[in-house]
Amino acid sequence: MNIFKQLVKSIYSPKDIALFRLQGIGKTILYVFLLTFISILPSIVFLSSALTSGLSTAKSFIQDEAPEFSIKNGRLSAETKVPVTIDHDGFTFFLDPTGTVSAEDVADTGNAFALLKDEFVVAAGSQTQTYPYSMVEGLNINKKEAVNLIDSVSGLKGIIIPVVTLFLLLFSSAASFIEVSILALIGLALKNIAGRKLTYRHLWRMAAYSETLPTLFFTIMAALKTTVPNTFFINWFVAIIILLLAIKEIPRPKQAS
Repeated sequence: MNIFKQLVKSIYSPKDIALFRLQGIGKTILYVFLLTFISILPSIVFLSSALTSGLSTAKSFIQDEAPEFSIKNGRLSAETKVPVTIDHDGFTFFLDPTGTVSAEDVADTGNAFALLKDEFVVAAGSQTQTYPYSMVEGLNINKKEAVNLIDSVSGLKGIIIPVVTLFLLLFSSAASFIEVSILALIGLALKNIAGRKLTYRHLWRMAAYSETLPTLFFTIMAALKTTVPNTFFINWFVAIIILLLAIKEIPRPKQAS
């Protein structure tokens, strides 16, 4: 069975998940990467869209509406005593030399770029990244140079997006492998409760496929930009229940007469 058929079967069939315990570990590892890639697709799409529209909005804002500013010695200074904010086509740009706006405030707005007192913040697709000015030694930039920098970054979108996607996939995959390993440990207790004879390597394979339904559900919710309360508990509850059902599909060991 190819990996995409396994994806479909894992949504509704604990019996098939139980059978997948017998396959090679390499195929299961590949499946975890596939599932992880699917889960980050909304973030990649939102990031690409935000980068394109955000750079255009940022350039327009800096050229036409932002006061004169400069970044020097790791700090932003500007000719304003209050934060300056603009909303355009679902994108928000902040310029705040006062320290009033925080990275959390920027994240709460959805898609945004922000030049804050001592850091640059970008929020897109439920992902927020902060970059302290101090991380670039000797950074000294003013309003005009910022516009030129935006033009340079715009020309590198074809490189930036694949690189960010790769890093996001690697970090998300690491988290997925940890989650599957923990779920397999829980499976050791579940198989004892169910009275089934399974090893950890079998449970690890089954745990990977048990993550399919909750992963797809939360991916769809992310694509629809719909917030689901108690995400952590729902994800683990569903995955554990599916793993338990898969374990119960395995025949009980025969009793010695």
